[in-house]
Amino acid sequence: MFGMGFTEILFIAVIAVLFLGPDKLPTAMVEIAKFFKNVKSTISTAKDSIEEELHVSELKQEALKYKKEIMDTKAELTSMASLDNLNDELDEIKDLAKVDMGEELVIDQDSMKKSEPEKDIEEVTFKKKSKKEKLEKDDIEDKDV
Repeated sequence: MFGMGFTEILFIAVIAVLFLGPDKLPTAMVEIAKFFKNVKSTISTAKDSIEEELHVSELKQEALKYKKEIMDTKAELTSMASLDNLNDELDEIKDLAKVDMGEELVIDQDSMKKSEPEKDIEEVTFKKKSKKEKLEKDDIEDKDV
């Protein structure tokens, strides 16, 4: 009681008996008990009136509702972020699978073919060209330029 031990309460009781005497002690104890009861009821009444004026309970419920909404939104964003991470990982796996199957090499070759101009394939022979063929070849190159 009030952070006091048994010996302290006994000491106060002995002092009370000495000052008040055995006749007045019971009435004094009743008066002290009434005083503490009145203080306790006054504090509880004040607390209730303050809660009614400030609508503390409603504010608490509203704050809890907002907190729940924020936590739900946070969980949703976290799950969406994890989905983005999964999509990135899935794309990486697809890229690795393409490399393993050789598909990416085919795509690279196709893009190289498209970017390079097509050249006529000449047949390589060891016979000498005539002057007429050389002139025709030079004329064709001049027209291309």
